[in-house]
Amino acid sequence: MNSLDLLKMSFSNLMRRKTRTILTLLGVVIGTSSIVIMLSLGIAMDRSFKESISRMGSLNVIEVHSSGGFAGPMMIAQTSSQASNEAKLDDNAVTKLENISGVEAVLPAKSAYMRIAIGKMVGDVNVIGINPELMESFDFKTENGRLLFPSDKDTLVFGKQVAFNFRNPRLRNQEFNYRMFNGENAPPPPVDLISNKLIMTSNLLYGERRSNTPANENESAPPPLHQVKGVGILSESFGEKDYSAYMNIAVLEAILKEDNKFTKNDAQSRKRNEEEQYQNIKVKVKDIGQVEIVQEQIKAMGFQASSLSDMVQSMKDTSRKMQAILGGIGAVSLLVAAIGITNTMIMSIYERTREIGVIKVLGARLTDIKNLFLLEAAMIGFGGGCIGLIFSGLVSFGLNKITAGFMGNMGSNTGISVITFELGLSAVVFATIVGIISGYSPARRAMKLSALEAIRTE
Repeated sequence: MNSLDLLKMSFSNLMRRKTRTILTLLGVVIGTSSIVIMLSLGIAMDRSFKESISRMGSLNVIEVHSSGGFAGPMMIAQTSSQASNEAKLDDNAVTKLENISGVEAVLPAKSAYMRIAIGKMVGDVNVIGINPELMESFDFKTENGRLLFPSDKDTLVFGKQVAFNFRNPRLRNQEFNYRMFNGENAPPPPVDLISNKLIMTSNLLYGERRSNTPANENESAPPPLHQVKGVGILSESFGEKDYSAYMNIAVLEAILKEDNKFTKNDAQSRKRNEEEQYQNIKVKVKDIGQVEIVQEQIKAMGFQASSLSDMVQSMKDTSRKMQAILGGIGAVSLLVAAIGITNTMIMSIYERTREIGVIKVLGARLTDIKNLFLLEAAMIGFGGGCIGLIFSGLVSFGLNKITAGFMGNMGSNTGISVITFELGLSAVVFATIVGIISGYSPARRAMKLSALEAIRTE
């Protein structure tokens, strides 16, 4: 028998017992749908993780800190010699990082907690000094105004949320105007950081109700006031940029040097400030696939290095485990369907024993008998897989619509369920293979039947 004859006979045999075939097919549909839907939840979770992390910053940027940057006082004391000799964040470290293969740009940063005043309104802001020429390389984008120019002096670019941190300290029982969520009903910021004149000082008591003059001769005078201006508001990044202000690092260093004359730092802090020229350094890697390699090289230099890719890898591991669990739950349904296919094929052999004998007597090969039953089982698996995939698509569409209505703007753009082309194709192929495997034992049984005994069977 040729392939076309086998196909026609298999389809005809399945149609002779329509009810049994449909019930068996329904088991495969349920099993395939369960696996696809369960795995689609895991895929959506993985994409949602990546989407959330990408909002926090670039995946190919590495944060570099000194070896003792996050250690406690005892650890710093024990490794102070090693940290000062091998892991200082200075210009020498910047040069070494720039020479690493695959590095596109290196951005050293120095930060200071400053108070900025606009009239009676004040806000405590983390001011970060950076190289203005590298802002575009590190994905700084403005919503209003412009970025810093290398020639700028006493100018700042503010994060999206900084303006909401301002308050009038002379008013009692005043609530901070923090904006917690995005949306049309978000309150406007209490100050305009671009149009108004700004005063910046390291005196965090400036503008309070208490007097700023020294209480006695032994108390130092407050640091000077610096006239600055805002030139831009950064686009929302859902990360550190939203809550910081940025200015030319050379200008910030000059301001801090001047302010240090009016402050009393302890010896340990002063020594560490002298050793650590920068608080941190950002390293941008050209290819995201090289991030892990570059990160290991930075750690080998004695620095601490971290990136969002670390979080991505951790979330990928979690996502794989979740997909394995969800896929296992769905596989149970398909296992039940496989048992149903086997049962159907065995029942078919009992009902068609005489027919099998006649076919053998007429000269059919044993492989034709086996292929006939395997093809019937494969058709059940393939048909159930296709229908199950269509049903899964409808369920996935409904889940995404329902969750979008409940979660609104807070929901992920990815949706709660994602069925990729690869998942759909794999599900159909897997269901077909399950059908073939389920029908293999009955097919072998049919192949081994004695022709004479089969003919005698009524």
